[in-house]
Amino acid sequence: MRRRFIRFLLYGFLVVALLVAIAAWYLDPYRPNADAMSAMRDGDGVRVVERAGLIIFEGGESSPPGMIFYPGSLVGPESYAPLARLMALSGHRTVIVKMPLNLAATGEDRAEDVLKAYPEEPFVIGGHSLGGVVASRYAALHPEKFMGVFLLAAYPDQRGNLADKALPVLSLIGSRDGVVNQEEYEKARQYLPPNTDLLTIAGGNHAQFGSYGPQKGDQPAVISAEDQWQQTASVLKEWMKSTVSGLGR
Repeated sequence: MRRRFIRFLLYGFLVVALLVAIAAWYLDPYRPNADAMSAMRDGDGVRVVERAGLIIFEGGESSPPGMIFYPGSLVGPESYAPLARLMALSGHRTVIVKMPLNLAATGEDRAEDVLKAYPEEPFVIGGHSLGGVVASRYAALHPEKFMGVFLLAAYPDQRGNLADKALPVLSLIGSRDGVVNQEEYEKARQYLPPNTDLLTIAGGNHAQFGSYGPQKGDQPAVISAEDQWQQTASVLKEWMKSTVSGLGR
């Protein structure tokens, strides 16, 4: 009897150990590369502050709105530092939100932490990949809190329906994106406002909106990561200037 009990405990331990190993493997995020970690440092007119699960990039003269950024699922949040730094250099305070387990779906309401920290500042909200999906869900529930929604290699689902919300929306994707399901991407247009800005970065792919190396299923980009970050920042800045700022909120 005792031997059977010990055997049962041993089997149980092995099963738990296996499940933990599988979970650790599955939840192991794409990690920020050297370019991302370099962009995390203060300098050249940008200050980087980490506090309470937020990574805050601040530049010189403030130029609202600020940006709330939801990372892609299983992507280390620091991976988006190069893009956030470019936005901060233009005066747009950019806040990358850290997600529990690096899964955006576990922290849909994390934007609240940013809004509470900067109650007088207007913000746009968005994100990359599944981070953009989750950001659109939060924006759909609280459209009055934001000046617009941006989607990088992302699209809203039914829960994130923005079609009837008075919010400008920017949808930006790389022409070499191999991760986004193109059929679902097209279907999701029903959840976007008619005046959504739908733009494509020629030669860009899925992973290069961040800085974490190649992503499984993606196509190789034919432009550099630096080029894709610069083009993305330029599009975001122009969108906020011409579309979002025109709302007068």
